[in-house]
Amino acid sequence: MPTERKFNPVFAENRKARHDYTVLETIECGIVLTGTEVKSVRHGAVSLAGSYGAVLRNELWLLGCDIAAYRFGNRFNHEPKSQRKLLVHAKEILDLKLKTEAKGLTLVPLKMYLKGGRIKVDLGVCRGKQLHDKRDALKQKALRRDLERS
Repeated sequence: MPTERKFNPVFAENRKARHDYTVLETIECGIVLTGTEVKSVRHGAVSLAGSYGAVLRNELWLLGCDIAAYRFGNRFNHEPKSQRKLLVHAKEILDLKLKTEAKGLTLVPLKMYLKGGRIKVDLGVCRGKQLHDKRDALKQKALRRDLERS
């Protein structure tokens, strides 16, 4: 019997987030989507650039995420820039709320992928980088690349 491969396709990745923020920890969240949203995401018509997470009314929400309207959708198509609810445990929501309010951290979506037939979002608890920190990170990256070449 052949071994079964585990493959979780990544639909969207927020590469700029790792440049602009220092990721302290990540949390895997489920996301509430409608049928046309799921179809658009599976076609890769999603952008995480400029989106962020927020705790509103003791619920975790994804704001600013752009899921393009489904091409074959009809009048029941979804709104591209609507708020989408993220699914995590209540204890984790309270913990995230305390971190974002007290410590000045930000919730940034890092990637959206498929896991076990369900769409998941990796949400990072991040601290913003200063300009000199970004420059240092670029220098370190260039040094590593030069060492690998030689």
